[in-house]
Amino acid sequence: MSAAPQGIDALVDRLRTTYTRLSPDEAHAASRGEALLVDIRYQALRERDGLIPGAVVVERNELEWRLDPQGSHRLPEATGHDLRVVVICNEGYASTLAAASLHALGLHRATDLTGGFQAWKSAGLPVTPAKDAARA
Repeated sequence: MSAAPQGIDALVDRLRTTYTRLSPDEAHAASRGEALLVDIRYQALRERDGLIPGAVVVERNELEWRLDPQGSHRLPEATGHDLRVVVICNEGYASTLAAASLHALGLHRATDLTGGFQAWKSAGLPVTPAKDAARA
């Protein structure tokens, strides 16, 4: 007999016990060091709310292909399995699932931002309007 199905809330709660999530201030400090901030929000949210300066934008459906150090479609920043990645979604839910997926690829230092982009913005951390970033 198989175990009872697990709902998404229980799954997210369980996954969050497997690594340490970062607060907005911790993520900001990490970005000034060795961490790669990865914004997985979809385009409409980035256009509406802006961008985190220095964060790499990778659509969620491309995340594993872009960050797998062994992948043929990896980003130049995807240099090894020790890469510290901080995944950022809008409110900190999809990023939990994304961080767990990166762990499955061997990126054991992957984490996510508690509260997502909205928490970053509410903390008064740097945000660039998307229209200004497009002009740069």
